[in-house]
This record gives sequence, C-alpha cells and structure tokens, in this order.
Amino acid sequence: MRSSITKRLALIAMIPATLLVVIAFASSAQAAVTGSAQLRSDIATLTNQQRAAHGCKAVVVSPALTRSAQGHSAYQARTNTLSHAGAGNSTFVTRTIAAGYNRPLSENVAFGFTSAAAVVNGWMASPGHRANILNCKAITVGVGVAYAANGTPYFTQEFGY
Repeated sequence: MRSSITKRLALIAMIPATLLVVIAFASSAQAAVTGSAQLRSDIATLTNQQRAAHGCKAVVVSPALTRSAQGHSAYQARTNTLSHAGAGNSTFVTRTIAAGYNRPLSENVAFGFTSAAAVVNGWMASPGHRANILNCKAITVGVGVAYAANGTPYFTQEFGY
C-alpha cells in the first residue's frame, strides 16, 4: 500500500513540473511571435521614415504581402540560405501572387541583422535595396522575419503597387 501511495504522490508531484515546462515553452514561443511582430512593424515604420525623408508617400502594410514575405523568410531560415529564389525556385512575383497580392513590385532580403534599424540601414546602404525602398510607385509593403535553428534572423520585404 505504501508503495502505491508513493507512486501516486510522485506522479502528482510531476504534474506541476510538466505544466511549468509547457507554460515556459508556450511563453517563450509567444514572446518570439510577439518579438517578430514588433520587429516587422518597426521595419515598416523605419521604411516609411526613409520614404518620407526622400519625398515618397508611406507604404501601407498588406496582409497578403506580409504572408508572402513571412513565408520566404521562413524558407530562408529553414534552409540557411539568403536568396531571392524560394522553395521550388519560386520568385517574389510567384510567391506574392500565390499569397493573394496581384501587383508585386520588388523584394529585399537580408540576414543576420540584430535590429529593425540595422536591417533598414543595411538595405539603405545597398543601391538595389535602397532603390526598392525609395521607389515612389510602391504603395504597399509586407515584412517577414524568421529565425534559423542557430538563431540567425532572416528578413524579407515585399513591395507592391
């Protein structure tokens, strides 16, 4: 009888520890999602600040472009590759149309930057990426951020008109 009680107590004692692990994992995952959402928002805001400083109207965040950008960032993070070519050799045009946005304009990609300001500054220092950000024909944007297993962040920015 004592053995049976001891086993039950041991089992009951494990339940709170298991719940703590589940709660800690859920909290960590939620923090990563919240952090990524804030990072995407900050990149869009900083992009609009650059556009305003150079005479362009602000771009509006598009859910479809965001889906496309997030999917491409996730692909890059999963494969540890920085490329405009995606899964199945897809292009930003095919990805944005597949995500439901029919007027794709351009794409910026980056990896390894530690903040929204750093990635936007990096794009602004690159002539091609800068041209995409400062293209006044752009009216919408989507931003994706995903982390590789080693913690490296991958960024994608899709523009539409």
